[in-house]
Amino acid sequence: MYSRAVTLSQFLQQEERLHPEATGEFTSVLMDIALASKMINREVVRAGLVDVLGFTGTENVHGEKVQKLDVFAHQTITRVLGSTGQLAVLASEEDEDVIPVPEGQPVGKYVVNFDPLDGSSNINANVNIGTIFSVLPRVTRRGGGTLKDCLQPGVRQLCAGYVMYGSSTMLVYTTGHGVHGFTFEPSIGEYLLSHPNIHTPQRGRTYSVNEGNYSQWTEGVKRYVDYLKVDDDATGRPYSSRYVGSLVADFHRNLLYGGIFLYPGDRKNRRGKLRVLYEAAPLALIAEEAGGAATDGERRILEISPASLHERTPLFLGSPDDVRECETFVQGRNPAITVERRTH
Repeated sequence: MYSRAVTLSQFLQQEERLHPEATGEFTSVLMDIALASKMINREVVRAGLVDVLGFTGTENVHGEKVQKLDVFAHQTITRVLGSTGQLAVLASEEDEDVIPVPEGQPVGKYVVNFDPLDGSSNINANVNIGTIFSVLPRVTRRGGGTLKDCLQPGVRQLCAGYVMYGSSTMLVYTTGHGVHGFTFEPSIGEYLLSHPNIHTPQRGRTYSVNEGNYSQWTEGVKRYVDYLKVDDDATGRPYSSRYVGSLVADFHRNLLYGGIFLYPGDRKNRRGKLRVLYEAAPLALIAEEAGGAATDGERRILEISPASLHERTPLFLGSPDDVRECETFVQGRNPAITVERRTH
């Protein structure tokens, strides 16, 4: 059991000593991610006082309006990580192509895929936002990294994590040996261990989904959400709806307290909205390491091998019993359960 006074750096060094073969390069990558997040946090907490709020007037590769803070976060992470000598290539949710290591910089053996500022549409309303990251080993052998290095299934991740900027700023990560959360202490500029060995409850009492899309969902998803609203003391229903609209915030709450997050595909977009590499795979690894589950309705998220940088997927993740039950509805395997359909 680690003391709550342990800093992120000390914690990583303690973990590193458990692996005599470690070179320190991997620890360096995580510390650089933490440094970039501190720089982003500095701008987030004073966003209303400096000129970082609002739109840039451009759209990203997904056709979404780009926020000024999106650009700042993307550039900060790229600049910090690209010059460390530990990475072969990066990929960002905001960039159409892979991001090579700057010319003249040493090329390393790791790959980082990242969403620089998840939930950025909430920035102007001062709602929690976050950074999501995924660290992978490069698969190419020589020269700079390539697209092939980034397009790996989630089971290949060496590390995944997120930083949530809000009433307090937290960094949560896993390297496949438990999930640990660190809270930023601004007076000393350090992340301190606050949530060691996070375990998500087996079942929750809340669900998180944008019900404004209800009319576009498949029948299975509609039936599942309707089912959650029906009174049944034996199964702990009805569930409470808790939806922030910021993936990191919704996921973090459910990770700690239990429940399920849903972003299904619909009639307009069968593959949903969330990206495999930058959102689904990293959070799926965290969920599973905390005892939870993550699926696209048919298969385990971590087993998806993306064919493109910005491939999308439906996503159902959270407490394992909730996710498995949801899967039976999505796959149409719950014919005996009937619920009264609400009208729209």
